Formats: sequence, structure tokens, C-alpha cells
Amino acid sequence: MQKWKKCMWAIIAMVISFLPGIFGVLFTPHGASNAWYNGLIKSGLTPPGWVFSVAWTILYFLLGWALYLIIQSTKNQRYKMRAYVLFTIQLVLNALWSYSFFGAHSAAFALITLLVLFLVASWMSRVFYMISRPASYLVVPYLIWMMFAFYMNAFIVIMN
Repeated sequence: MQKWKKCMWAIIAMVISFLPGIFGVLFTPHGASNAWYNGLIKSGLTPPGWVFSVAWTILYFLLGWALYLIIQSTKNQRYKMRAYVLFTIQLVLNALWSYSFFGAHSAAFALITLLVLFLVASWMSRVFYMISRPASYLVVPYLIWMMFAFYMNAFIVIMN
């Protein structure tokens, strides 16, 4: 019975972590959005489109695993609610970035969203650290990717 519960919590954590990606698919470049995105001046460091799919799949998996570790941890229970709230806020901001950039075609608002997302995710990582160090470490690739995304987004804002 205990293994079944752990497995269910792992699945729930994964599904939750992938929600922004599922939402973001609604705004991925196609049709008018694709024409808009393809018309932008982008950094020479911008990877091909398939890299984003692979990177986000890995990042959402890592975030899901981090959330699972937080759910399963029995340490520092007083920080768990804060961890859940910050995780939820970063999910919403992540989805908001997709809408702002690809849906509303507002690279400037998306850049501001990304900055706030980075700050919230950094805070979340710190709170995770108080509950589960491995969970905190699993957030680090997400933070690194956001720094790269901030560079690419800022380049678009400046050059377009």
C-alpha cells in the first residue's frame, strides 16, 4: 500500500509540474504566432526549436521530481506550505511567460515576467533547501535555463 501511495504522489507531482508546458503548447509558434516569431531578430545563440522541447521536458521532469521529494519529506514541515505556494506561483509565472511572449507577442512583458519568475524560483529553491537538499539541487538547471532564456528574451526586446 505504501509503495502505491508513493507512486501516486510521484505521478501527481509530475503532472502538476508539466501543467505550464501543456498550457504553453497552446501558444507555441504556429500560424500567425510562427510568422511573428520567425520575423524577430534573435541571438545567434538561440537554439533550434527542437532543443526547447527537449530542454523543457527535462526541466519539467526535474521540477516534478523536486516537488515529489518535498511532498515525501518529513523534515521541516513548517516550510512545506511556503514551498507549495512558491511552486504554484512559479508554475503560474511560467505559463504567463508563454502567453505573454507567444500569445500576446509582448517580449517586453515576457521579459519582466521572466525576471519575476527567476526571483520566485530562486526563493523556492532556497525554501526547498530547508526541506530537502536534493529537491533544491533539482531546481538549479531550471534557474540556469531561465538565465539563458532571459538573455534570449532581452536580446529580442533590444533588437526588435
